[in-house]
Amino acid sequence: MTPREIACAELVELLTEYLEGALPPDEVAVVEAHLAACEACRTYLDQLRATIAALGSVPVETLSDEACDVLLAEFRRRR
Repeated sequence: MTPREIACAELVELLTEYLEGALPPDEVAVVEAHLAACEACRTYLDQLRATIAALGSVPVETLSDEACDVLLAEFRRRR
């Protein structure tokens, strides 16, 4: 069975779960098929992985309230 096709915007919505291993196998196949065909999304995924590697170990407690507010506002704006 061929995975369904998705747009780049939908892929972006799935990447967190993809990286966490939380997607069902059929959705993993969809993400991987898209990544195989889309250089821009592969680049985005690489950047996301680099960000996680650089910042993933920063405890939330070290962020100021203002920094948390800015980050949350940006995440919400992008959704």
